[in-house]
Amino acid sequence: MAEKKKSFRGCLWGLVALSALMIIVGIGVLLVSIVIGKTGRTSHAKRTGMGADEYPSMSEVWSIGQGDTKVVRIPLHGFIHLQPDTSFLGTTRSSTQLALMAIRRATHDKNVMAILMDVDSGGGGITASDILYKALIDFRKSQPGRVVVAMCGDVAASGAYYVALAADHIVAHPTTVTGSIGVLMQGLNMRELSEKIGITDITIKSGENKDLMNPFHDMSVEQQEILQSIVDEMHSRFVGLVVEHRQMDESEARRLADGRIVTAAQAEKHGLIDQVGYWDDAIAKTAELLEVDDIKVYRYEEEFSLSLFLRSFQRFNPAAALLKNASQPRLLYRWQL
Repeated sequence: MAEKKKSFRGCLWGLVALSALMIIVGIGVLLVSIVIGKTGRTSHAKRTGMGADEYPSMSEVWSIGQGDTKVVRIPLHGFIHLQPDTSFLGTTRSSTQLALMAIRRATHDKNVMAILMDVDSGGGGITASDILYKALIDFRKSQPGRVVVAMCGDVAASGAYYVALAADHIVAHPTTVTGSIGVLMQGLNMRELSEKIGITDITIKSGENKDLMNPFHDMSVEQQEILQSIVDEMHSRFVGLVVEHRQMDESEARRLADGRIVTAAQAEKHGLIDQVGYWDDAIAKTAELLEVDDIKVYRYEEEFSLSLFLRSFQRFNPAAALLKNASQPRLLYRWQL
């Protein structure tokens, strides 16, 4: 019995020692990451004369081409949003966040003369789409002679097409689905279900319309009109950009802006894109717009840092995410399957 107690105490002390060691190591890693992060940000500011968000620290990788003219290829894939992508393993920057970082990086590199946007997305948030669009416009205006070419993949619809409108030239694969020029706002009405299962909503509000789209109440006609006016205004902005960038009559733009999706051939016929082709065609068109024989295409990769690595291990809470999404109906430039 005495030997068993000694063995148990030994195991217990071993676990305590291991836990203490893990805590010490964790604190040490955290302190080192803080020091490295601060040192890295300081050296970056001294080297570039700009802040880390203004001129993001990203490494360059030579992608394709042999020319002397520098071009950057920037991917925009998946749902367009400016929040980190989350999973049970942790968080990572979304494609939208990385694309915005890359555009800003290219904007402040005087040697970059063009951006090739690699678009493969069914759209997403209105504000995120507009921010990317504005960033590309700023790139074009920041230096004489700069151009943007958009290359559309499987899908370049709704918010993704909104972003592509900032390009001087839009190329789409023969199999691309594009269009879906429209605005969407969705919510759920669970009033009847809640009554059946005995759930009662208690909402204390300051005004009649403060709980618009409350899933436990029917929406009044007045509330529907309020939301429809917002959707219509956002839609008119989208249509206005189509008219401006595609040099199209407003009546024709509005006819096409009923949310329909179109093939690449149909989009070219209607003037929504400039060309049906492949990456070689997009590269050749970029060189043509820059009035050079060949271009050297780079891509950016986010530089590894210890602080970034540690941040990636923030745990994802699926229940909290579900409640957040359910309680925050969003306006979307999104192609709905």
